[in-house]
Amino acid sequence: MDVIHYNEKMLPMQDLETIGLASGGQLLLNVDDLKALLSGRRTGLMQLQNLEAENIKIKSMDAKVSLKADESGKINLLIHPVYKKPATPSFLDDNEAQKLEKGEVANYLKTTTDDKGNKKELLVEYDSETREFIISDTEKILAPDMVNLQFLTAAQKENYRKGKEVTLPDKTTLGFSATDTHGIRANKLALVASILIDGGLTYVVYKGLNMLFNQQRNEVDAAKLSPGYYHAVQDANESKNQHVPNQVNRTYTRGGSR
Repeated sequence: MDVIHYNEKMLPMQDLETIGLASGGQLLLNVDDLKALLSGRRTGLMQLQNLEAENIKIKSMDAKVSLKADESGKINLLIHPVYKKPATPSFLDDNEAQKLEKGEVANYLKTTTDDKGNKKELLVEYDSETREFIISDTEKILAPDMVNLQFLTAAQKENYRKGKEVTLPDKTTLGFSATDTHGIRANKLALVASILIDGGLTYVVYKGLNMLFNQQRNEVDAAKLSPGYYHAVQDANESKNQHVPNQVNRTYTRGGSR
């Protein structure tokens, strides 16, 4: 889910100004890229200016950017350039890597073991824009509790975290994607995802969603949104009017009836 991790005031403005993404204390990012950045995800591909690294100066280059906090809590700006050739993770074999690179599969779910013998489940995707394998820890993927006021079952939330598509009773199908600017893809142009946090319900309204992996969609059908979507948007707006941004306490029965 697209939950905000960083406050806009925490952004490293000087670094952003240095590479041409801010000027005079004002950000030069579109809404989707800013939301991605504040949510801890990568922006879309953009042109950066005047980069310097290890005595190398680059006038301009295409790259994506993201944020990461260090151990002291300082927010650092990370740059993800377009690579000539991807570096294949050791836990992928050549056949798997080729299928990801060719767009034949959306992802692979892999179990690895760290130096201490602890097992970790990883979701591996391929970003064709930067020619890079993107690795996500499935335990850190936040699955929504509801979509369009419809509860996801425990199995559906687990499938979502594992990179599988989830279909709801209102015929909305969605799936997690770390390579997508929204962090989520769907067969619909919009949806409202919700998650219970500290006893309240946080809403995230997604619009302009990209298609599911390697699937065509009828844009007329994709624009037909369920009643649950519009009720969820109304609830989200009401929660804002109550001066509790994107958060409201309500009780729901399974299926979204109130």
